[in-house]
Amino acid sequence: MIPQPRSSMLELPEYVPGESNLKGIVDPIKLSSNESALGPSPQALKAYADASTKLNRYPDPDQNELRDALSSFHNLEVTQLFCGNGSAELIQMLIHAYVGSGDEVLLSEYGFPLYKIFALSQGATVVTAPEDDCLTNVEELLNRVTPKTKLVALANPNNPTGTYLSGSEVRRLCENLPKKVLLLLDEAYAEYVTAEDFESGLTWAVETENVVVTRTFSKLFGLASLRIGWMLAPRKVFEILQRIRITFNANGPAMATAVAALHDFEYTQHVQQHNHVWREKMSIELKSYGLKVFPSMANFLLIQFPDDSEANSEAAAIALMQNGIIPRPFSVGSPSNCLRITLGKSHENKGVLYTLNKLMQGA
Repeated sequence: MIPQPRSSMLELPEYVPGESNLKGIVDPIKLSSNESALGPSPQALKAYADASTKLNRYPDPDQNELRDALSSFHNLEVTQLFCGNGSAELIQMLIHAYVGSGDEVLLSEYGFPLYKIFALSQGATVVTAPEDDCLTNVEELLNRVTPKTKLVALANPNNPTGTYLSGSEVRRLCENLPKKVLLLLDEAYAEYVTAEDFESGLTWAVETENVVVTRTFSKLFGLASLRIGWMLAPRKVFEILQRIRITFNANGPAMATAVAALHDFEYTQHVQQHNHVWREKMSIELKSYGLKVFPSMANFLLIQFPDDSEANSEAAAIALMQNGIIPRPFSVGSPSNCLRITLGKSHENKGVLYTLNKLMQGA
């Protein structure tokens, strides 16, 4: 006889992060986890070094400095903001607080896998709406709302596809969802968007009682290792989540570094510009090789390969890894015959283009 977990725990799929190592290669080019290619800003690194002298002290449990900085930067009400151990922790808290056995959580077909894992862990049923060529379909989502629907989770831009919903489409979803249904808008990649018709959900989270927005410092700001994210929630949702938020759930060096990163506008613009230039350049080049590249507003590209045993996604992954480059392959439940490639430094991107060009030429 041994202790037994809840039955829902035994049915959970495993979230598998991007690979970090290649056998026989000391320092591979890691393009598997959508990390910032250029890393943190100099100001952020200095703030981290300064904060390291106070590791014997607990961090501010109320997260005041970072919440104030976010409030000022985004013109948001500070009493609706709080931070956590990456946005993933905040999403898990939200689902834990509002979703239970017998409820339904509604997702888009190729949504971020953690939404499903968190929902199933609560004993909920996951309902999936099909996408149109890897683009979230609002009509399909709305058609699947039932009296049991408790939460809709949507990444915008989406991961792993990189596609996004326009502001008018997200607004249509917001306005047609029952008010008792929570809408989670995960905007981990929002800072990379250049599309003019994109609108952040931050406004809706202020104006409504059922829209919650999460963001992260892991992507654009290059602080993935520090695990720091934030959430904007309606006041009633905020109050509920505060009841289950673990004291000191955001560490001191992470919060201090995030504040500095937020204020380093010049460096942030540099990172954004690098991403914009290479996203467009790589999309054009890869399409010229005969590959399908899904339109992306993130810091990665989803590439679909021909159904050819010598030039499919598996062959491409092998070719890239043989050249010391780690991509992100996908398995069952993801877009077929695809690789996701994070946009890297200039020489890393050139390496990807060179390798895939040779592959498609039959070399």
